[in-house]
Amino acid sequence: MTRTLFFVALLMLGSCATAPNRINNACAVFDQRDGWFTNWHREAKQAEREFGVPVPILMATIYTESGFNPRAKPPRTKLLGFIPWKRPSTAYGYSQALDGTWTTYQTHTGRWGARRSNFADAIHFIGWYHNRSHQLNGIALNDAYSLYLAYYSGHAGYSKGVWRNSSVAQRGARRAADMATRYAEQLRACGR
Repeated sequence: MTRTLFFVALLMLGSCATAPNRINNACAVFDQRDGWFTNWHREAKQAEREFGVPVPILMATIYTESGFNPRAKPPRTKLLGFIPWKRPSTAYGYSQALDGTWTTYQTHTGRWGARRSNFADAIHFIGWYHNRSHQLNGIALNDAYSLYLAYYSGHAGYSKGVWRNSSVAQRGARRAADMATRYAEQLRACGR
């Protein structure tokens, strides 16, 4: 009996530490991660209430940044074209937040134990960051495209317009905005 409970607990914890396998549908993502130990929908709604950023935009940011991989990192650069070398940034986790930005978030919110590999912490961070984009750059909280541009470029970079010369930033913003629209439709259809 004890052995069975141990294996069930291990399977549950293991499923929390991996990306959901159906990430193109918000209802499916929540269905896969709402249970006894975690409730992603509740965490997303809580971030929406606290920061005013709609759940579809929060989820689309995670989709675009990490594909819901809790331990996502940028790929390593190659030395001499084939030797794995350094990573281009310190981005990590669901939110792909940089070390310095994450520390700023912890300082501003007092959430010192927050981890980038924890969904609840990551979605709270994204809500906080998008809300700061609204405060600092005047971006509407329901403007997924511009919120993503500020997320990708940083607040100062957004205000300087560095994203205008970055096809990568613009493609990411279009992807996030399109996914936010899809997620919104899906969540309405499944009653979330």
